[in-house]
Amino acid sequence: MTVEQAPDEALEEQEPWRDKRRYLWPLGTVMPALPIAGFGLVHLTGLSLFWWLGPIILFLVLPALDILIGRTSENPPDSERARLEADKYYRWITYLFLPVQYVSLVFTCWVWATQDLGFVDQLGLALTMGVVSGIAINTAHELGHKREENERWLSKIALASSGYGHFYVEHNRGHHVRVATPEDPASSRFGEGFWEFLPRTVWGSLRSSWHLEVKRFSRHDKSAWSLRNDILISWAMTIVLFTALCLVFGVSVLPWLVVQAVVGFTLLEIVNYLEHYGLKRGKRDDGRYERVDPRHSWNADHTVSNLLLYQLQRHSDHHANPIRRYQTLRHFEESPQLPSGYGTMIVVAVFPPLWRAMMDPKVVAHYDGDMTQSNILPRKRAKVLARYGLTETA
Repeated sequence: MTVEQAPDEALEEQEPWRDKRRYLWPLGTVMPALPIAGFGLVHLTGLSLFWWLGPIILFLVLPALDILIGRTSENPPDSERARLEADKYYRWITYLFLPVQYVSLVFTCWVWATQDLGFVDQLGLALTMGVVSGIAINTAHELGHKREENERWLSKIALASSGYGHFYVEHNRGHHVRVATPEDPASSRFGEGFWEFLPRTVWGSLRSSWHLEVKRFSRHDKSAWSLRNDILISWAMTIVLFTALCLVFGVSVLPWLVVQAVVGFTLLEIVNYLEHYGLKRGKRDDGRYERVDPRHSWNADHTVSNLLLYQLQRHSDHHANPIRRYQTLRHFEESPQLPSGYGTMIVVAVFPPLWRAMMDPKVVAHYDGDMTQSNILPRKRAKVLARYGLTETA
């Protein structure tokens, strides 16, 4: 019997692995259409609440779906990686995000300019468009890591609506080098609330990105004030975009464009805040930081969030393999896990006492109580160590 079944078993083992979520990934292109969907729902139902559709989806619907549907920890086999990454179906899904994003932006400006909305409704629409711009930064993140020149340009285009073009430089050449170290402005520290982290990371990332570009040009004895400067190119895209929208729809849309941009990059920085909170890479004998590994990023395997965010929540594998495409990112058992998906944790992060109550014990457990290994806010370091019966030399 065993001998007769062996050929069938061999055939089963040879069957190619199939991505069970293959036809669900396009759900990510639904998110940039939220302003249009909100407009339709307002006129269909008469409820102005739907101008706030972006925050409703991100902070209420998405967390609920993460709880109901749960997690997926399945990994594609290493033998399938080349085939999956060569499948252009997956990259076209990310490409299609951009036209929907820009149609929504133009449509939103048309609504601001032509519809008789009250302040609260206009604000709700701005926040909804801000959610789109924030998710667009995640799409830019996926595209900006790739070697293909067209994807790098698409990354800059995706960033234009949020005015955060310097992210292209800082994230790829700054954050990925310094992640989970005290020197990284995008790695939050134990004891640091989000509202304290926000100005530090915004200013620190801006300053760091410019320094990186100056350094790049100085290697060739050239000035960074150049048309080849990636930061200047990205900022110019935003200026041209906002100017064009103001010329078409009137200058009255400009304040709302600024609001949605601030919402967009604030969402990015909240995600940065929760991705590496309190985690720190150790130092080797030569004084350099150890290689990034799965212990240095907080992860979440919640299925719905990962479908909508191109598996950004499998952050450990992304840092270990930055050019790996989203469909091949892996779950690691040794990665510290967030209590819930990003939608829930973003809400938690904006309330520092709630965040500390939920996340501080997880950081302590991750280091088995040895908080000397954690990335602690400097002004709180002595107090934190004393709380756990430790000293600087422990």
